Amino acid sequence: MKLSTGSPSKAVLRGAVVAAMTAALAGPAAAATAAAPTATPPGLSCDTGKHEVDDYTGYALCRNNGSTARTFWVHLVCGWSPDVDGEHVTLNPGQSGQSTAHCAGLGTGIGEIGVRP
Repeated sequence: MKLSTGSPSKAVLRGAVVAAMTAALAGPAAAATAAAPTATPPGLSCDTGKHEVDDYTGYALCRNNGSTARTFWVHLVCGWSPDVDGEHVTLNPGQSGQSTAHCAGLGTGIGEIGVRP
């Protein structure tokens, strides 16, 4: 059986399939973008980094420059392993504190470090 490729209905069907596949492939990319760590929460000034002898341990060292108590935690994007969050730290105005977290050893280490409110 020979199928004609010039039929308008088949062209519409091909267009719909291409559109559906494009949307399906774009979905994971959009979700990954939405999951990216956020900027430093308002009222805090933070330094982030990796432990100097362990590429799997990251930290956020923050100071509360605001006028009310603030809570934060470090968020590590861990490559092949699941992402992890550190302990929640609440700081009163003027206080400093640190949150740490550790990526699983099976992965590729820390890919990104963020601070979450």
